Amino acid sequence: MPHATAPVDLQKMRETATLLLAPDAEVPSSEGLETLRRTLAGMMREAIPEVEATAGRRPQDDVLRACALACVGEARMRLRLVVGDGFEQRLAHAVKLARSVRALADHCQTLGCAS
Repeated sequence: MPHATAPVDLQKMRETATLLLAPDAEVPSSEGLETLRRTLAGMMREAIPEVEATAGRRPQDDVLRACALACVGEARMRLRLVVGDGFEQRLAHAVKLARSVRALADHCQTLGCAS
């Protein structure tokens, strides 16, 4: 049976994260920020199981496994964060999500779990 979901799109993940992480990134509008936060969170929810499953197939003492699973734990923690209503708080959270998205994309590429 084919995979139930599309593979993780690493290029799209990196492009989306760069919207906040690039040195010359423009601060989004309040509405744009909310859209970006939802998009980043969705990307994380798709990538976390892929990274976790692929890393889990590696040997227990494997460094790549340990790093990837630490990234998964950090990403899950960031998804659970309660964020205040202020724009600066929401922006800081979005930047953290973008960092996790970029890290998850890197782990996916290194582990070979996505296209």
